[in-house]
Amino acid sequence: MTSPESASPSRPAKAAGFALLGVAAVALVIGVVSLFGGGSSSDDTPPVAEGSSTAPPVATSASEPPASTPSSAPPVTTTASPTVPPSTPASSAAVPPPPVTQPGVAKAPVRVYNNSTITGLASKASDEVRANGWEVAETGNYSGGTIPTTTVYYRPGTEEEAAAKELGSVLRARVEPRFDGIQSAAAGVILIVTNDYQGTSKSK
Repeated sequence: MTSPESASPSRPAKAAGFALLGVAAVALVIGVVSLFGGGSSSDDTPPVAEGSSTAPPVATSASEPPASTPSSAPPVTTTASPTVPPSTPASSAAVPPPPVTQPGVAKAPVRVYNNSTITGLASKASDEVRANGWEVAETGNYSGGTIPTTTVYYRPGTEEEAAAKELGSVLRARVEPRFDGIQSAAAGVILIVTNDYQGTSKSK
């Protein structure tokens, strides 16, 4: 009678042990699932953070256009700078220098006449007159009277006076106005050479 009663309480204890083992297994499976599940959720977070971090650069690029607008304004002021007016007075100042003229003494044509006893003296004097840049219009003899010394004659009140004085200084000869014997002669300076003619070779 005692053996059947002792056998009955051992069965419930075994059932409770199996139940505990099942709960432990379920808890283990839940722990493993939660472990892997948490890792996957942590992996999903970084993409969201990266997406949010890319948003600020877009805002900075939008702020750049207003900065470029004021920079385009300065070029308008530089083109408006007046640089052309200063160059105009400089060109007008360069105009005065060209008018530089030196009036030279006009050399009237010279007529050379021999009033000496030396043959060919008028030709010799003519060559020296030409050598000094004068034009000899005529060469001959003067027989209207005796001239005391070699003389250069001119018509008063004409440009011949300045030319006669210049030629007289070259030939070291006297310079006088025309006298009555040559008043009607052709225009120009008249040189009458006599025996005292020295020419230009001894003028230095």
